[in-house]
Amino acid sequence: MRAGFDHLTPRQIVEELDKYIVGQTKAKKAVAIALRNRIRRQRLPEELRDEVAPKNIIMIGPTGVGKTEIARRISKLTGAPFIKVEATKYTEVGYVGRDVESMVRDLMSVSISMVKTELQEEVRNEAERRTQDALIDLLLPGLRKNPQQQPAENPPMDFPFFPPGTSGNKEDSSPQEAPKIEPPQNAAPGPDTEKTIAAFRKKLEAGELEEKFVEIDMSNGPLPTTIEIFSGNSFEAMDMNIGGLIKNMMGGGRRKKKKVTVKQAREILLAEEMDKLIDTDKVADIARERAEQMGIIFIDEIDKIASREGRTGADVSREGVQRDILPIVEGSKVNTKYGMVDTSHILFIAAGAFHISKPSDLIPELQGRFPIRVELDALTKDDFIRILTQPQNALIKQYTELLKTEDVTLDFDESAVTRLAELAADVNSQSENIGARRLHTIMELLLEDVSYNAPSLAGQSIPVTAAYVDEKLKDVAQNQDLSRYIL
Repeated sequence: MRAGFDHLTPRQIVEELDKYIVGQTKAKKAVAIALRNRIRRQRLPEELRDEVAPKNIIMIGPTGVGKTEIARRISKLTGAPFIKVEATKYTEVGYVGRDVESMVRDLMSVSISMVKTELQEEVRNEAERRTQDALIDLLLPGLRKNPQQQPAENPPMDFPFFPPGTSGNKEDSSPQEAPKIEPPQNAAPGPDTEKTIAAFRKKLEAGELEEKFVEIDMSNGPLPTTIEIFSGNSFEAMDMNIGGLIKNMMGGGRRKKKKVTVKQAREILLAEEMDKLIDTDKVADIARERAEQMGIIFIDEIDKIASREGRTGADVSREGVQRDILPIVEGSKVNTKYGMVDTSHILFIAAGAFHISKPSDLIPELQGRFPIRVELDALTKDDFIRILTQPQNALIKQYTELLKTEDVTLDFDESAVTRLAELAADVNSQSENIGARRLHTIMELLLEDVSYNAPSLAGQSIPVTAAYVDEKLKDVAQNQDLSRYIL
């Protein structure tokens, strides 16, 4: 959970979403309340906490109105484990394709990655110190006392020892005659050695040795502590897992030598040192807890698995998938390679356009597991004007900054913004309504020539007016058949 998120009120959550998403107040409020309820639940007594189930949400609205963007922004805002999946990629158990339980395994993998990154930051200072020492050992082998690469109790010998006067043959030497030799690595470094090490350490810190080549031992990857062969019911999952198992058995855990620059070696060694300092069991425990208590799964295109009336015959990607999703949304335990994950308190947000089907076409049991339904509004001309100018990631701002890198200044007139919004609204009404995505198409066509010729326009300012918009888009906008293909 991102620091400070637990102090955000529903109103503040909506304000954060307003920075990137225009309109859709009802959907934002529903999501904000659901998120705040998760924080409230964490503050309840333990015996009551398990009784409070998340209120899953289903968002209904045409494509391009902000359904996915709302879910994506709340995941960034909360720092909670989040995945977006397409309902259409799943098939009923027993058929070739992804099984629905894989969405929980994917969520667990995301959670593991997040926790691992957080814990790595905690040990970064110690890992950097160890990495610095390892680089000194690579650059000055044998000079430091007790280098980590060569344990003092069993140092490697580069040559066999034969006492003076012997030929080196086995019969000319005996173990009793060989004196004990202290390896040079164990000797305390002298003043000159210390100066050399200090000088190289200083050069490393100053970045003067970044392009120098060293030879390091690289790991091919550790052998897995747990093997998840039959993690899914699909042949695809079994094939991938068995392939990974064979690869690990053949070469996993081995190390190979590779010649790299000091800069590359530092990154490789730092990653290895951080992995060594992190307790993998602790990572798995924290990640599992976070996925179970704060995880969010966004199921898009759920309308595509709704069973429409009058449909007969095999339909392995519709009602069967709904019935497979049902126990996960209700709350069940899913087996992953990190242990069993309970889905009882994962928040599910479903979304769909529902052009042909409707939410009531979903099986009743699944409908009941999404008690909150919000309908998103189709975008109007005024919404398009705001999308072009107001959000922090506004389209006009994006294109202006992109071309500024080529020293080309775009000066958008207010009349041009209005004209672009009118065109987007008109095309959406005359052909397929794809919402705000229409603006991307129109902006690309409008600025195609400027983007292409930008290197030769350096230092110039390009005024974008309503007349400029009509000039560039007039032919396409007036020809409805042509606009269907281009816009």
